[in-house]
Amino acid sequence: MAGILAWFWNERFWLPHNVTWADLQSTEEAAFPQAEDLYLAFPLAFCIFMIRLLFERFIAKPCALGLKVQANGPQKAQPNAILEKVFTAITKHPDEKRLEGLSKQLDWDVRSIQRWFRQRRNQEKPSTLRKFCESMWRFTFYLYIFTYGVRFLKKTPWLWNTRQCWSGYPYQPLMPDLHYYYIVELSFYWSLMFSQFIDVKRKDFGIMFTHHIVTVTLITFSYVTNLTRVGTLILCLHDAADIVLEAAKMANYCKCQKLSDLLFLTFAVVFIVSRLGIYPLWILNTTLFELYEALGNFPALWVFNVLLIVLQILHCFWSYLIIKAAYKAISKGKVAKDARSDVESSSDEEETVPRSKAPHSAIATNGTSGANGTNGYLTGATCSEEH
Repeated sequence: MAGILAWFWNERFWLPHNVTWADLQSTEEAAFPQAEDLYLAFPLAFCIFMIRLLFERFIAKPCALGLKVQANGPQKAQPNAILEKVFTAITKHPDEKRLEGLSKQLDWDVRSIQRWFRQRRNQEKPSTLRKFCESMWRFTFYLYIFTYGVRFLKKTPWLWNTRQCWSGYPYQPLMPDLHYYYIVELSFYWSLMFSQFIDVKRKDFGIMFTHHIVTVTLITFSYVTNLTRVGTLILCLHDAADIVLEAAKMANYCKCQKLSDLLFLTFAVVFIVSRLGIYPLWILNTTLFELYEALGNFPALWVFNVLLIVLQILHCFWSYLIIKAAYKAISKGKVAKDARSDVESSSDEEETVPRSKAPHSAIATNGTSGANGTNGYLTGATCSEEH
């Protein structure tokens, strides 16, 4: 094991020429980032998750009920043993041939069977109340950590001159505020990595999971190699748009459509300016060029830059979805349904099939769509998510 660790943490891979791990050891005069510091992120991630549960239960939920956010989940499908067996054991999305067979077996028309499957799928979807509580938690955390980051960074020279990120490297002492900022951000993303499996499911689950992995990897390796100055810039930049996003979601869940649309368009502007403008011109410029000029070439430099470019690719993908939704908002006068929505529209599967037979008992005809047809907004997270 010791041999594997020594090979993995090879100085010539991770550090610039003439820099060793010994140079990054803390002394009585100055503290430097240590790999052992990152172990603190795991218990802290658990604490953040527990704080989230308490926050959603005792703060977010009462706020949601006070704002009259819908507490009930989607309408339940009529109990039917045959359809339930097909749904749980065979398919949740029956094809036309299977629908015709079920129609003959049950003496129901095809559209009613389609509606039953849609209602049954939506039955497993989270309620608007749950989504509001999740968004309020993320809004609160992003607002707090972004405010903390801005207050910290405005006192640093590298906010105004990115070349200062590399000045004096590797002898850049670890400031307590920077250490706290890094560990809290890392802990939050670790908590997201695991809570993502129980959170409201979105259509870009895989992309967001990739985003979280890249983010945790970048935070970890930049901390261990003391490339933390540029790391603080990246973290703060990514948190800005997420605040507006979660606010837009909450307004949507409260059915404040005009406020929701305004916040979404604000989010679109902030996201595109920060991720497609400031990020490449400010962050990638300093990591691709200024870092190379200051410290020379070393293998880990390209690892970091590849990961940062992966983030930029994700930014481009999300920006495409945001621009597409914003265009619909402008052309139709309201924000279109989120491409990441977790609730199906009532017209998703309303095929033009003639009603040939009536079901034995009535089934609700409106499915489980939201009252305004909007179930969320485009992101991440993260970046998240969403970074």
